[in-house]
Amino acid sequence: MAELPDARVQALKSDSFGRILLVEGPDGRFVRRDLGATPLWLRLPAWWLARREARALAALDGMEATPRLLGWNGHWLDRSYMEGAAMYQRPPHGDLSYFRAARRLLQRVHRHGIAHNDLAKEANWLVREDGSPALIDFQLAVRGNPRSRWMRLLAREDLRHLLKHKRMYCRHALTPVERRLLKRRSWIRELWFVTGKPVYRFVTRRILHWEDNEGQGPKP
Repeated sequence: MAELPDARVQALKSDSFGRILLVEGPDGRFVRRDLGATPLWLRLPAWWLARREARALAALDGMEATPRLLGWNGHWLDRSYMEGAAMYQRPPHGDLSYFRAARRLLQRVHRHGIAHNDLAKEANWLVREDGSPALIDFQLAVRGNPRSRWMRLLAREDLRHLLKHKRMYCRHALTPVERRLLKRRSWIRELWFVTGKPVYRFVTRRILHWEDNEGQGPKP
Protein backbone atom coordinates (compact mmCIF):
# COMPACT_ATOMS: atom_id res chain seq x y z
CA MET A 1 0.00 0.00 0.00
CA ALA A 2 1.60 3.25 -1.10
CA GLU A 3 0.98 6.74 -2.40
CA LEU A 4 0.32 7.01 -6.14
CA PRO A 5 2.85 9.50 -7.56
CA ASP A 6 3.64 7.48 -10.70
CA ALA A 7 0.20 6.03 -11.34
CA ARG A 8 -2.68 7.15 -13.52
CA VAL A 9 -5.77 7.66 -11.38
CA GLN A 10 -9.38 7.92 -12.50
CA ALA A 11 -12.28 8.65 -10.13
CA LEU A 12 -15.03 6.08 -10.62
CA LYS A 13 -17.39 7.20 -7.88
CA SER A 14 -17.53 9.64 -5.00
CA ASP A 15 -19.95 9.61 -2.11
CA SER A 16 -20.12 10.45 1.58
CA PHE A 17 -18.01 7.41 2.50
CA GLY A 18 -15.04 8.29 0.32
CA ARG A 19 -13.84 7.99 -3.26
CA ILE A 20 -13.50 4.93 -5.47
CA LEU A 21 -10.43 5.27 -7.71
CA LEU A 22 -9.28 3.20 -10.67
CA VAL A 23 -5.50 3.12 -10.50
CA GLU A 24 -3.22 2.20 -13.40
CA GLY A 25 0.10 1.37 -11.74
CA PRO A 26 3.31 -0.43 -12.72
CA ASP A 27 1.75 -3.79 -11.80
CA GLY A 28 -1.54 -3.21 -13.59
CA ARG A 29 -4.97 -1.94 -12.66
CA PHE A 30 -6.52 -1.99 -9.22
CA VAL A 31 -9.32 -0.20 -7.37
CA ARG A 32 -8.72 1.93 -4.29
CA ARG A 33 -11.33 3.00 -1.76
CA ASP A 34 -9.88 6.24 -0.38
CA LEU A 35 -11.34 7.35 2.95
CA GLY A 36 -9.37 10.62 2.95
CA ALA A 37 -12.21 12.56 1.32
CA THR A 38 -14.76 11.41 3.91
CA PRO A 39 -16.25 14.16 6.12
CA LEU A 40 -14.96 14.01 9.69
CA TRP A 41 -18.34 13.06 11.13
CA LEU A 42 -18.58 10.05 8.80
CA ARG A 43 -15.02 8.74 9.08
CA LEU A 44 -15.78 6.19 11.77
CA PRO A 45 -18.66 4.50 9.87
CA ALA A 46 -16.64 4.72 6.63
CA TRP A 47 -13.68 3.02 8.33
CA TRP A 48 -15.99 0.38 9.82
CA LEU A 49 -17.52 -0.41 6.42
CA ALA A 50 -14.14 -0.58 4.71
CA ARG A 51 -12.80 -2.89 7.41
CA ARG A 52 -15.80 -5.19 6.95
CA GLU A 53 -15.08 -5.34 3.23
CA ALA A 54 -11.39 -6.05 3.84
CA ARG A 55 -12.21 -8.93 6.18
CA ALA A 56 -14.76 -10.41 3.80
CA LEU A 57 -12.36 -10.24 0.84
CA ALA A 58 -9.60 -11.79 2.95
CA ALA A 59 -11.93 -14.68 3.80
CA LEU A 60 -12.82 -15.18 0.12
CA ASP A 61 -9.07 -15.20 -0.63
CA GLY A 62 -9.27 -14.16 -4.28
CA MET A 63 -12.10 -16.53 -5.17
CA GLU A 64 -13.05 -16.43 -8.86
CA ALA A 65 -15.59 -13.71 -9.73
CA THR A 66 -14.93 -11.74 -6.54
CA PRO A 67 -12.30 -9.04 -5.95
CA ARG A 68 -8.94 -9.97 -4.41
CA LEU A 69 -7.84 -7.96 -1.41
CA LEU A 70 -4.54 -6.22 -2.16
CA GLY A 71 -4.19 -4.20 1.02
CA TRP A 72 -5.91 -2.31 3.84
CA ASN A 73 -4.20 0.17 6.14
CA GLY A 74 -7.14 1.99 7.74
CA HIS A 75 -7.02 4.83 5.19
CA TRP A 76 -7.12 2.99 1.84
CA LEU A 77 -8.54 -0.32 0.76
CA ASP A 78 -7.01 -1.72 -2.43
CA ARG A 79 -8.65 -4.55 -4.35
CA SER A 80 -8.19 -6.13 -7.73
CA TYR A 81 -9.97 -4.57 -10.69
CA MET A 82 -12.75 -6.57 -12.32
CA GLU A 83 -13.87 -5.87 -15.88
CA GLY A 84 -17.60 -5.74 -16.35
CA ALA A 85 -20.70 -3.57 -16.22
CA ALA A 86 -23.26 -3.28 -13.45
CA MET A 87 -26.38 -5.36 -14.01
CA TYR A 88 -28.50 -2.27 -14.69
CA GLN A 89 -25.99 -1.13 -17.34
CA ARG A 90 -25.93 -4.46 -19.17
CA PRO A 91 -29.17 -6.20 -18.19
CA PRO A 92 -29.11 -10.01 -18.61
CA HIS A 93 -32.53 -10.11 -20.26
CA GLY A 94 -33.61 -13.70 -20.80
CA ASP A 95 -30.13 -15.01 -20.01
CA LEU A 96 -30.78 -18.09 -17.89
CA SER A 97 -27.11 -19.08 -17.98
CA TYR A 98 -26.22 -15.84 -16.16
CA PHE A 99 -28.58 -16.59 -13.28
CA ARG A 100 -27.49 -20.21 -13.04
CA ALA A 101 -23.88 -19.10 -12.78
CA ALA A 102 -24.83 -16.35 -10.30
CA ARG A 103 -26.47 -18.90 -8.03
CA ARG A 104 -23.39 -21.14 -8.13
CA LEU A 105 -21.21 -18.11 -7.36
CA LEU A 106 -23.40 -17.19 -4.42
CA GLN A 107 -23.21 -20.74 -3.08
CA ARG A 108 -19.40 -20.61 -3.19
CA VAL A 109 -19.38 -17.29 -1.35
CA HIS A 110 -21.65 -18.75 1.33
CA ARG A 111 -19.48 -21.84 1.72
CA HIS A 112 -16.60 -19.49 2.57
CA GLY A 113 -18.65 -18.22 5.51
CA ILE A 114 -19.63 -14.91 3.89
CA ALA A 115 -23.11 -13.48 3.40
CA HIS A 116 -22.98 -10.47 1.08
CA ASN A 117 -25.99 -8.78 2.65
CA ASP A 118 -26.42 -6.08 -0.04
CA LEU A 119 -27.52 -7.89 -3.18
CA ALA A 120 -30.73 -5.98 -3.78
CA LYS A 121 -28.54 -3.38 -5.52
CA GLU A 122 -27.95 -4.18 -9.16
CA ALA A 123 -24.73 -2.16 -8.95
CA ASN A 124 -23.22 -4.96 -6.84
CA TRP A 125 -23.78 -7.56 -9.58
CA LEU A 126 -21.43 -7.36 -12.55
CA VAL A 127 -22.02 -8.73 -16.02
CA ARG A 128 -18.58 -9.45 -17.44
CA GLU A 129 -17.50 -9.40 -21.06
CA ASP A 130 -18.21 -13.12 -21.47
CA GLY A 131 -21.66 -12.69 -19.91
CA SER A 132 -20.74 -14.35 -16.61
CA PRO A 133 -21.55 -12.81 -13.19
CA ALA A 134 -19.27 -11.32 -10.58
CA LEU A 135 -19.84 -9.74 -7.16
CA ILE A 136 -18.39 -6.53 -5.76
CA ASP A 137 -18.87 -4.19 -2.77
CA PHE A 138 -18.68 -6.34 0.36
CA GLN A 139 -18.99 -3.41 2.80
CA LEU A 140 -22.06 -4.91 4.51
CA ALA A 141 -20.88 -8.52 4.35
CA VAL A 142 -21.26 -10.73 7.41
CA ARG A 143 -18.79 -13.49 8.32
CA GLY A 144 -19.67 -16.59 10.30
CA ASN A 145 -20.06 -20.33 10.40
CA PRO A 146 -21.92 -21.23 7.18
CA ARG A 147 -23.73 -24.01 9.05
CA SER A 148 -25.09 -21.74 11.76
CA ARG A 149 -28.76 -20.86 11.75
CA TRP A 150 -27.97 -17.14 11.49
CA MET A 151 -25.72 -17.51 8.45
CA ARG A 152 -28.17 -19.84 6.73
CA LEU A 153 -30.86 -17.22 7.20
CA LEU A 154 -28.65 -14.48 5.74
CA ALA A 155 -27.68 -16.76 2.86
CA ARG A 156 -31.34 -17.30 2.09
CA GLU A 157 -31.87 -13.54 2.00
CA ASP A 158 -28.95 -13.22 -0.43
CA LEU A 159 -30.60 -15.84 -2.63
CA ARG A 160 -33.99 -14.09 -2.44
CA HIS A 161 -32.41 -10.89 -3.75
CA LEU A 162 -30.81 -12.78 -6.63
CA LEU A 163 -34.19 -14.33 -7.44
CA LYS A 164 -35.77 -10.88 -7.49
CA HIS A 165 -33.34 -9.92 -10.23
CA LYS A 166 -34.11 -13.16 -12.03
CA ARG A 167 -37.81 -12.35 -11.78
CA MET A 168 -37.08 -8.97 -13.35
CA TYR A 169 -34.93 -10.19 -16.25
CA CYS A 170 -35.73 -13.87 -16.67
CA ARG A 171 -39.19 -14.36 -15.15
CA HIS A 172 -40.15 -17.24 -17.44
CA ALA A 173 -37.32 -19.37 -16.00
CA LEU A 174 -38.35 -19.14 -12.34
CA THR A 175 -38.97 -22.60 -10.93
CA PRO A 176 -41.89 -23.41 -8.59
CA VAL A 177 -39.43 -23.71 -5.69
CA GLU A 178 -37.94 -20.28 -6.50
CA ARG A 179 -41.40 -18.73 -6.67
CA ARG A 180 -42.20 -20.11 -3.23
CA LEU A 181 -38.92 -18.79 -1.85
CA LEU A 182 -39.69 -15.32 -3.20
CA LYS A 183 -42.98 -15.34 -1.31
CA ARG A 184 -41.35 -16.54 1.91
CA ARG A 185 -40.43 -13.41 3.86
CA SER A 186 -38.09 -13.78 6.82
CA TRP A 187 -38.40 -11.91 10.10
CA ILE A 188 -35.16 -10.09 9.19
CA ARG A 189 -36.85 -8.53 6.19
CA GLU A 190 -39.96 -7.59 8.12
CA LEU A 191 -37.92 -6.04 10.95
CA TRP A 192 -35.79 -4.10 8.46
CA PHE A 193 -38.80 -2.62 6.69
CA VAL A 194 -40.39 -1.55 9.97
CA THR A 195 -37.29 -0.16 11.68
CA GLY A 196 -34.13 0.14 9.56
CA LYS A 197 -35.58 1.08 6.16
CA PRO A 198 -37.17 4.40 7.22
CA VAL A 199 -33.94 5.43 8.94
CA TYR A 200 -31.87 4.36 5.92
CA ARG A 201 -34.03 6.40 3.56
CA PHE A 202 -33.88 9.47 5.79
CA VAL A 203 -30.10 9.32 6.14
CA THR A 204 -29.30 8.53 2.50
CA ARG A 205 -31.81 10.90 0.88
CA ARG A 206 -32.11 13.79 3.33
CA ILE A 207 -28.63 13.89 4.90
CA LEU A 208 -26.26 12.28 2.38
CA HIS A 209 -28.30 13.43 -0.66
CA TRP A 210 -27.91 10.17 -2.57
CA GLU A 211 -29.78 10.51 -5.83
CA ASP A 212 -30.93 6.94 -6.43
CA ASN A 213 -31.78 3.74 -4.61
CA GLU A 214 -28.51 2.03 -5.38
CA GLY A 215 -26.47 4.01 -2.89
CA GLN A 216 -24.21 5.38 -5.60
CA GLY A 217 -24.33 8.95 -4.41
CA PRO A 218 -23.42 11.99 -6.45
CA LYS A 219 -21.29 11.38 -9.48
CA PRO A 220 -17.67 12.58 -9.35
